[in-house]
Amino acid sequence: MGVSLAESDLDDDSDFAESHEINVTPFIDVILVLLIIFMVAAPLSTVDLPIDLPTSTATPQKKPDKPTYVSIKSDLTLAIGEDVVKRVDLVHSLDGLADMGKDKYVFLRADRAVPYGELMGVMEILRSGGYSRIKLVALEGVPAAATVTVPATETLKP
Repeated sequence: MGVSLAESDLDDDSDFAESHEINVTPFIDVILVLLIIFMVAAPLSTVDLPIDLPTSTATPQKKPDKPTYVSIKSDLTLAIGEDVVKRVDLVHSLDGLADMGKDKYVFLRADRAVPYGELMGVMEILRSGGYSRIKLVALEGVPAAATVTVPATETLKP
């Protein structure tokens, strides 16, 4: 059974009028895809070595775009980024990085359990290799609140 538009009582102009609304569904789809991409890529841009960093209340400084992290794990192994290196190969491995120069900062991360002497030993290796611009990395801590002394209350005897 066919329908003829010419024989209908309806006005052709009102039924087939142009719609001036924007279809935002493709735009929302693109935004959601970009959101997923950034959610997946953001954790990949950080160093994922499990190190228990100490906290500091110092003012945080701006981090460069591509920082070079040297990490000292609790078992005293060294790593550049996430790649484990031997202590004797530390400077040679840093020299081999494409975007690393002697004038750039080396961000030194050390586990809370690492003795101070070991940390200073790694800093000495870096300094003797020409890397004198070293920044220590710590977690942001909350400044200790000033302790308020409350005066003792007196009890009245009847």
